Amino acid sequence: MAYQFLTTRREGAVAYVTLNRPEVRNAFNEDVIAELTRWAAEAGEAARRDGLRAAVLAGAGKAFCAGADVAWMSKMVRYTEAENLRDATAMSRMFAALDALPLALIGRVHGAALGGGCGLAAVCDIVAADDEAVFGFTEVKLGILPAVISPFALAKIGRSAARELFLTGARFPAVRAREIGLVHAVVPAADLDAAVARYVAEILTAGPEGVAAAKALIPAVWGRTVDESMPVTAAAIAARRVSPEGQEGMTAFLEKRKPSWTRQP
Repeated sequence: MAYQFLTTRREGAVAYVTLNRPEVRNAFNEDVIAELTRWAAEAGEAARRDGLRAAVLAGAGKAFCAGADVAWMSKMVRYTEAENLRDATAMSRMFAALDALPLALIGRVHGAALGGGCGLAAVCDIVAADDEAVFGFTEVKLGILPAVISPFALAKIGRSAARELFLTGARFPAVRAREIGLVHAVVPAADLDAAVARYVAEILTAGPEGVAAAKALIPAVWGRTVDESMPVTAAAIAARRVSPEGQEGMTAFLEKRKPSWTRQP
């Protein structure tokens, strides 16, 4: 099915999804949330059944995502608490679906990533940003809070940075975003696509099932003690070693050849 507010394309094992509301700097509304949720479901299915191995999330126009749409916010003001709960739950489910994709989600951030746009950066596994991009958990400036994005943002930036940035709502540059772990590469705008392409190329040299398993391992062991993690990690590596993909990868290494999954982006 076609999307109204997203543009999508697939090039081999890589999907490209772009927020396509440039006239409002790709701000969220309920329709964008629904479409991103649907796209995540379709991408997950493609990863499991159709060889999809990476996805790139970007924004059209001058900004990645400027947070909530003003028209949508004008409706929120009149919502009851129950209606707001429904709305927020839908948004939370969207972030959770993107966060749990069984593939590498790479964010291409330019211009601005504010509010929920910062949340999108947080659910990306890898983020490349242009060196003039601006970030901000700006919700408190409106008397609200970065609630639904908080589990994903905290996992990326930690409690100390969250205390500063959630409470002040201050905007911060891409270099600071890299320092706190929200962003991984900061480059001039002219080099942004090349930076994204390098990450895509690296992902495509890795076993797709191994990538999915490694991504799932992170939340599985996060917050556990070493003793609590031991049975989880031992079972995870044992399963990968005897899997067809693990066998192929180790055999290819021993035979000094490339594994069968290696392909160009």
